[in-house]
Amino acid sequence: MASCVRRCLISAKNLLNFKAVRPSLTHLARLQSTVTGTDSSTPTIRPVDTVARSHLLDFGKYVGECLPKFVQKIHVTATDELEVMVHPDGIIPVMFFLKDNTNAQFSNIADLTAMDVPTRKYRFEMIYNLLSLRYNARIRVKTYADEMTPIQSIYSVYAGADWYEREVWDMYGVYFANHPDLRRILTDYGFEGHPQRRDFPLSGYVELRYDDEVKRVVAEPVELQAEFRKFDYSTPWEQFPKHRQPEIEEVELSKAEEEPAKK
Repeated sequence: MASCVRRCLISAKNLLNFKAVRPSLTHLARLQSTVTGTDSSTPTIRPVDTVARSHLLDFGKYVGECLPKFVQKIHVTATDELEVMVHPDGIIPVMFFLKDNTNAQFSNIADLTAMDVPTRKYRFEMIYNLLSLRYNARIRVKTYADEMTPIQSIYSVYAGADWYEREVWDMYGVYFANHPDLRRILTDYGFEGHPQRRDFPLSGYVELRYDDEVKRVVAEPVELQAEFRKFDYSTPWEQFPKHRQPEIEEVELSKAEEEPAKK
């Protein structure tokens, strides 16, 4: 028992010594700001690397010169990311070039997603994020599609795009031609519509419930139990009375009314 108490006292003493020596986060921040010559209240601004941006732009021009038939635009974002906009018919040749070319070697597909903009003629924007382990670089390839025209699957180039394309088909309804197994992956069997489209209703088209009579889950059209109400979020109490001066307006108005009476 005495040994246990002794160990507890030693541990508490060491903890107190550690707290006494350990610098606080505020002290470390002030020390860092003093060393770097910047104030802690000044916001951090990301420095612009002109050399890296020029290299990315040169590589983008190189890709455009090698594939002038398909590459439509080269863009370097504000965060130093290279984007290549291509025609939908050239998605396969561009992917083969970026994967097999010696100066690229983007052998890994990091992500594949889409974006829906209903006001555009081609409402779906396809986004492919590629990674080059050889050069430790990334590139973003973009193309476009509509509701009726299919886009070529890149499964033959990147096998890892299998589930990504299934997800885009499930969420947005973009059809991928030559896909080995194009079916829904997130929603249930028999689901209607594509949830990530901008025109998809928030309540959905059907609702599920368990029916005691048939002893199974049934799908029925959505029925909103609550009636439509217009919510008024205004408050009868004054929130900022000191920032308004109704008395001055009333005084000015009274003076304006008294002047013609005196005349």
